Amino acid sequence: MASQADAHAATFSAAELEFLAEDELIEIVPNMRMDPLNLICGDFGPFRPQIATQVPVWLAVALKRRGKCTIRPPDWMSVEKLTQVLEAERDAEKFQPLPFHYVEISRLLFDHARDDIPDIYMVRSLIEDIKDVRFHKIGTGLEIISRERTYALRLKNLSAMEANIVRPFVTRALQTFYKLSSPDMIQDSDSVSNRQPQTANRGPRRQLKDR
Repeated sequence: MASQADAHAATFSAAELEFLAEDELIEIVPNMRMDPLNLICGDFGPFRPQIATQVPVWLAVALKRRGKCTIRPPDWMSVEKLTQVLEAERDAEKFQPLPFHYVEISRLLFDHARDDIPDIYMVRSLIEDIKDVRFHKIGTGLEIISRERTYALRLKNLSAMEANIVRPFVTRALQTFYKLSSPDMIQDSDSVSNRQPQTANRGPRRQLKDR
């Protein structure tokens, strides 16, 4: 029970990851005039019609819901960029660089700014294909971990969602490898191996005595 609780504590829910992603900056084009907003996370604005400015995703979504702005999708969400990333993911063993919250940001924009995303169906399809290819790489990497003993693991360019999925398994695997290689475990194994020849020699001695 304790191990299960620790595994759940080491992961975030989809809603929690989305909440963290909402602090990422994104560009909007306001259609209203408003003074700067002085927030705990920083100052944003002033807002002037048709003049692009950067705000957190949560603020962009709030303004979009009220019809106060349009949202400019990030450059990496273009069909051209995503196609290049997908081809590179398929051809290379390494993970291609993408925003840490690319899954959550794309989901938020699909839900709240569909009309601001050119070729939205193609963009959505490409992102899903990229996720599938990256998950296949993750699965291959986890199979290697399960077969070979290792003490450290470097997975560069993982996204928040991907890291959240693999973290519990990788943590438990590395902890197990560490325990199996600890001095106490080595001493125990040595003592067992030293006792085995003595046990094996008792049979022949008894046979000689009976004769």
